[in-house]
Amino acid sequence: MTAAPAEARIGPRNSLLVSTAIALFVFLSHLAFLKLPFYWDELGQFVPASLDLFRSFAWIPHSTVANVHPPGVMAYLAGVWSVTGYSIAATRTAMLALATAGAILVFLLASRMGLPRSPAILAAGLLTISPLFFAQSMMVTLDAPAMAFLALALLLFLEDRIPAAALACTVLVMVKETGLVAPAWFGAWLWLERRRREALWFLLPVAPLVIWLMALDRATGHLFGNAAFTQYNVWYPLHPVRLSMALLRRLYYLFAGSGHWIGTVALGIAMRRSTMFRTRPFRITAGLAAAHVLLVSVLGGAVLERYLVPVLPLLYIGFAAAIWQYARRWRIVNAGLLAAALVAANFVNPPYPFPLENNLAFTDFVTLDVQAAEYLEAHFPKAKIATVFPLASAFRRPEFGYVRHPLNIREISNFRAANVAPLAHENVEVLVLYSEAWDPMGLMQNRAWTDFLRRYYDYEPPVGSNELRVLLGARPVARWTRRGQWVEIYER
Repeated sequence: MTAAPAEARIGPRNSLLVSTAIALFVFLSHLAFLKLPFYWDELGQFVPASLDLFRSFAWIPHSTVANVHPPGVMAYLAGVWSVTGYSIAATRTAMLALATAGAILVFLLASRMGLPRSPAILAAGLLTISPLFFAQSMMVTLDAPAMAFLALALLLFLEDRIPAAALACTVLVMVKETGLVAPAWFGAWLWLERRRREALWFLLPVAPLVIWLMALDRATGHLFGNAAFTQYNVWYPLHPVRLSMALLRRLYYLFAGSGHWIGTVALGIAMRRSTMFRTRPFRITAGLAAAHVLLVSVLGGAVLERYLVPVLPLLYIGFAAAIWQYARRWRIVNAGLLAAALVAANFVNPPYPFPLENNLAFTDFVTLDVQAAEYLEAHFPKAKIATVFPLASAFRRPEFGYVRHPLNIREISNFRAANVAPLAHENVEVLVLYSEAWDPMGLMQNRAWTDFLRRYYDYEPPVGSNELRVLLGARPVARWTRRGQWVEIYER
């Protein structure tokens, strides 16, 4: 396979047909989730910030803690709600529209990088069925929108439409600050090619980000919005052990997890056999992907896999190009195996703890919380209820989809005994606990592993039923389980 311009292989009619098919698949496959209540950072950060902008034109949020994330997605949602009115369905549809545009751009980008129609379709198809994209595409987070604008910026850059690429990078940076890696890489590449006047275009995205940071500093007294956010996301990850673990976790997810090892093997073989991966488009793309992975490993205390969503299209383009180097029979086998593994990973959890938002496990978490909310509204509508985030936020605000009326919530920071014990001296009547980790192999009961977590990640185990009886005199009154997760309600 050799690189060739996209128009030599795919005409406008075929592009339209493929784009329509991608859009139909993304939307139809998510129909069942359009009214799903918000989950974790959706209700903790991004939806409240969007509502603040929608309801009171507040660019710096006041109903949640301000942080460094630019207001691009929040402004987009506020604009959508000004037309449709606020609803969960309208919100999820709006996010799916951005993700769909990203998936279509991946098809066009793959073609521009030299892939014929079939492997270009394969690359976009692998993305749309991958568990991380499938989950994140409907969620109010920043990474799927950042993926769409990164793909657009890269496509325009490879087409040598430099001013347009710089404008796309500007939008990207205002969607998520880590998108700054793209204009930095493009500018450096042009500078090394001695196209230095054109390289200066990629200083453009810096200006709105600087303005945003100045506004944050003026409103909050902190350049990145708040001191705790800065400490956790800038300084905390730099410990050598935590940084090494973050890099290993990134590499594992990209090149081994969810069946990716099938594509990695094909990529290793193809890189030795084909010159395609040494072309300018692939070298630019590989460098951009590596820079992004390094950046989100150095920054970000949570080490969430969703930070890798912007580079998933670049990975799947590489996998598709590599698989297409095989003979026809092996090509079909490998593409089929990888696709089957990705589909299965949407529903089958890995045998170790992982962020539930990496696949559809987060929908089980939400379903359990809805059941708990309904029970609390029916049996304890006026009681003082102690729990932790995200349930505390979910049960306070009806607009998040869990309760019809706000419950009386006493939020604690976590389920550690040191935080639960003081509740004995308060008029808390109910305590709501949930499973904090998916752990079918009992890794969180392994002494060596938990000692490691205590030393480097400040881990402390949550309280259990026996401790609650001792600390609070509480007894269990309700419990729900769903695919290995659980929620429990205790009454004092």
